[in-house]
Amino acid sequence: MSAAPARPKLAAARRAITGKKVAYLRRDGRLPAVVFGRGLSSDSVSLDTHEFESLRRQAGPNTLIDLSVDGGTSAPVLVHGVQVHRVTRKPLHVDLYVVRMTEELTVDVALVSEGVSEAVENGGGTLLHVIDHVRVRALPDHLPEAIHYSIESLETFDDAIHVSDLVIPSDATLLTDPSEVVAKVLPPRVEEEPEVAEAVEGEEGAEGEEGAEAAEGETPAAESDTDDEG
Repeated sequence: MSAAPARPKLAAARRAITGKKVAYLRRDGRLPAVVFGRGLSSDSVSLDTHEFESLRRQAGPNTLIDLSVDGGTSAPVLVHGVQVHRVTRKPLHVDLYVVRMTEELTVDVALVSEGVSEAVENGGGTLLHVIDHVRVRALPDHLPEAIHYSIESLETFDDAIHVSDLVIPSDATLLTDPSEVVAKVLPPRVEEEPEVAEAVEGEEGAEGEEGAEAAEGETPAAESDTDDEG
C-alpha cells in the first residue's frame, strides 16, 4: 500500500494589527488571515503573500494544508475562503479552517468533463454543463479534489449525463440529487430565412393608372388673391 502524499505546509505568524492598518502588512508582503475551527477561538495571523499564492496555484480547494503558527505544532487546515481585490484579483484576506481528522466534512467537488461528444463533433451541437460541482461528505483526508467524467456517451441531442452516472469515490458519500442533469448537448440553432413577397404581375401598372386618373380628376387648389392694401 502506497503512502499518502505529504501535505503542503504553510507558516503563519500571529498579528496584533487589525482593521484598516492591515494595509501596512500587505505593503510588506504579508497577507492577513484568520484561523478558526469548531470549538476553537479565532486567531488573527499573517501569511507570506508569495508563499500563499504559490501554494494556491498548486493545491486544490479541498487540499489539506499543515499550518504552523509562530513555529508551533502544525494543524491540518482547509482554505475556507479568500477575499480578493476586484480588479487585480490579488488576495486580500484568507480564512483558514482547522479540521478534525476523525470528523467528516461536507464540501463541493468540481466536475471535469473529458473526451469527445459525437453530437458536438459531427452534429454541430453545443455542450452544456448544467452543473459544475456536486456536494459530498467524507473524512478530511478522503476529500476528492475533482470528479472526472466522459462525455463520449452524448451521441445524440436526446442523451444526457446525470449525477447518478458519475463515479464517486467509495470513501465519500454523495449528497447531490442523483437525478440532476450534469451535461447534455444542445442542437444547433436553425435560423428561418425571411419570406420574400412576390409582386403580382400588373399590380404596379394598375396602381399607376389609378393614380393618374385621380390626378386628372382632382380639383385644382384655388388661388387666393392677396390684397396688399388690406
